[in-house]
Amino acid sequence: MDLFNNQKINELLDEIGRALDISENQYSVVERRYKAVANHLSKDDSLLRDFEPDIMPQGSFLLGTMVKPIMQDDELDVDLVCRLKGKKQHWAQYHLKQEVGNQIKRDDQYKKMLDEEGKRCWTLIYSEETKFHMDVLPSLIGKDHFMLLEKRFSELSVENLEGLSIRITDKTLNNYFGDPDTFNWLKSNPFGYSGWFNDRKRTANQNVLLLNESVEPLPKYQYQKAPLQRIVQILKRHRDIMFGGDDDKPISIIITTLVAWSYNHETDLSVALLNVLDKMKNNIKYIFSPEHQKNIAWIGNPVNDAENFAEKWTDNTQKEDNFYSWLEKAQTDFEILKTGDFTLIYRILKTILGTNVVNEGFKNAGIDSFINESYFPAAFNKSLLNQPHREQPHWPIKLTFNLEIHGNFKQGKKQMTITPSTLVPKHCDIYFTGTTNTPRPFDVFWQVVNTGSEAESKGGLRGNIFQSKTLGVGGLRQKENSEYTGSHWIQGYIIKNGNCVARSYEFLVNIE
Repeated sequence: MDLFNNQKINELLDEIGRALDISENQYSVVERRYKAVANHLSKDDSLLRDFEPDIMPQGSFLLGTMVKPIMQDDELDVDLVCRLKGKKQHWAQYHLKQEVGNQIKRDDQYKKMLDEEGKRCWTLIYSEETKFHMDVLPSLIGKDHFMLLEKRFSELSVENLEGLSIRITDKTLNNYFGDPDTFNWLKSNPFGYSGWFNDRKRTANQNVLLLNESVEPLPKYQYQKAPLQRIVQILKRHRDIMFGGDDDKPISIIITTLVAWSYNHETDLSVALLNVLDKMKNNIKYIFSPEHQKNIAWIGNPVNDAENFAEKWTDNTQKEDNFYSWLEKAQTDFEILKTGDFTLIYRILKTILGTNVVNEGFKNAGIDSFINESYFPAAFNKSLLNQPHREQPHWPIKLTFNLEIHGNFKQGKKQMTITPSTLVPKHCDIYFTGTTNTPRPFDVFWQVVNTGSEAESKGGLRGNIFQSKTLGVGGLRQKENSEYTGSHWIQGYIIKNGNCVARSYEFLVNIE
């Protein structure tokens, strides 16, 4: 690849990352709400005042790896920690959590906004206009917590970072009500993790950060982000497009941790992305578990040796299978970057990351004029769309929203992205995922249209419209199988208040 193309591809990936960022306006709304909750919990007459409460962000909001939802009416999830410096001697986890909850409820508006009590958190549900909810995690900190924040990460070992850990509550545990000994409570370390992540995200020419630089009360809105942050954002969106809302999709903390371990401080974003994907698998360890009498996957928390982020893989092998399917697919999909062919790159990226963010990325990188792209390949005869067995929609068509379909096929454990030029083998599973900006509630209908002599001879000329029943996620996932050689397609419809308010194009599937 020549220097110009490499530079433009790096710009493209960065611009796609920007398109995945939440907007500055959304960030400002979250910041105002965050400060209001913090002030309420720590004001002079607070029930918590003796324990000097403070509120800190955690998770993707703190790391700078948050991505906006695929569907516009999906809520942002903002995770906050309420840190207390001590507790009453008799308090068990129950008492700590209730005391934080009671202070939240002293504000009538917050009391109305509280969701059902969560396992570990109190959740505030904000209005439909702001579309986010805030999880507040009650916690206790150790006496060395703030002293350690003033250190440089390079001066600290994992053992030192234990001092940044917090003790949290979990109402499903047997000792939730009656054990005041915090040594027996669950431990978490979001701020040590943030320090580790920020050290990993440094490029080769950057200085070591102070830990407290990575755990400010709320980091300022970032227009520029490090390559590591962009890679995490892009791969999280790739995961979301592939799996939709599947509960067994790879979780963000596993993706973030493996990406950070695999990142080698490269400044070249495209090189870093491909290198990370090549190395991620090597950072998963398999160790023998006496409890399970077998080797289990271990993706350790870098600041808590006792925590395994892949713990749920042991009892749910679908989660493990899905991770490896996703990783293999991502490796294959992003290989397209090596070609330097902007049309091919556009064709693949919009399928695996979504048309809107890819269009925005190409435009802002100044390379949209390099694309020569049509959805249907030149050899496709569009008259094939006019099939007599193709049922016509019976709802009033009032298209006010968008619906986009993404497809991949599975053969064995291998997942491959479907584009108009892809040849899908026979007898393999095909998964379609729809993304839409239609506000819920709505119904999803699908239409599969088969063509060709084989489908006709075997009575497989489908063309009816049917309501989604497979794979859940509000009907936006559909599973099919490649049975008949030929060119076929699937189309999706979003029905709201008796009207078709969104309709996808005919998603072409060519079967060998």
